[in-house]
Amino acid sequence: MKPKTVALLVLSGLLSSCTRLGSTPSDGGPALLTLTGELDAHDPTLFKAGNTYYVFSTGLIQTEADPGGIRVRSAPSLNGEWKVQGAITAPEWAKNGYHANNLWAPNVVKNGDTYYLYYAVSEFGKNHSAIGLATTTTPGDLGSWQDQGPILTSNTTDDFNAIDPHVFNDGGQWWISYGSFWSGLKLQKLQDMKTPTGDRVALADRPGVQYNPIEGPAITKHGSYYYLFMSWDFCCQGRNTTYKLAVGRSTSVTGPYVDRTGKALTEGGGTVLLTGQGSLVGAGGEDVYTEGGNTHLIYHSYDANQNYLPTMSIRRLGWSGDWPTVE
Repeated sequence: MKPKTVALLVLSGLLSSCTRLGSTPSDGGPALLTLTGELDAHDPTLFKAGNTYYVFSTGLIQTEADPGGIRVRSAPSLNGEWKVQGAITAPEWAKNGYHANNLWAPNVVKNGDTYYLYYAVSEFGKNHSAIGLATTTTPGDLGSWQDQGPILTSNTTDDFNAIDPHVFNDGGQWWISYGSFWSGLKLQKLQDMKTPTGDRVALADRPGVQYNPIEGPAITKHGSYYYLFMSWDFCCQGRNTTYKLAVGRSTSVTGPYVDRTGKALTEGGGTVLLTGQGSLVGAGGEDVYTEGGNTHLIYHSYDANQNYLPTMSIRRLGWSGDWPTVE
């Protein structure tokens, strides 16, 4: 059972500057943005600080003694030019006991003047995992991030996996969603931005599907509904990657979430929104970013034209019947 496979990241540092072609219509409809620059990113998260856009992503594979830290790139616009600025160094605690070669699946949010970086540390193939936190008021200064240690852990005796964090604010209450394989995706309230509290709510599961391949939750609100985006099936297998993006919705942040047919996500429901297109194989490891009334998905695929290295895409969503659409 594999919670997340990131072996291809060994090669991702070799990806040269490239352009991802798409369209950006002026009518506000769905669009695959045209991106330029260094686009080799696995599990990207997107945010803006001042006039600069940032993408943080899974670290390059290094060693257990020196795990690859969260990679950082920036650009003056969503389209680019995206440039790698370096990596945020892995903390000492992540080097002890987790057998991790890199940090995974970051998510960055802002509360007041402080930016909060959540990330995953895991022993490969096991749910011996942790979600860590680092903070700063100057996200572009990579040396300014102060690690706060692990805020959530799971062990092999647990039925959940503490990776793939996604944090969001709903009416002043902060929440954290997480999970990969095992018993699916979970949700908890956050106290003081670093303490999960209260019941661990089940968001989505795929009972009956071998290995329960579901991970990477991301929740956003649009209109009257909360939308749960998630990654299904298997990443990181080159041309054989089966990763896809699915979605469900609910009138409550805690669910129940259902797909277009009304099937509960906890019972295997989910509407597939994106799969691979053209030279891009698979789609997953997503984040949701809203700006100017537009909701964007940022995610990675594996580019057949770049030896199947992970490559980020940004897509503006359309909406039809209160469901997200893509062109």
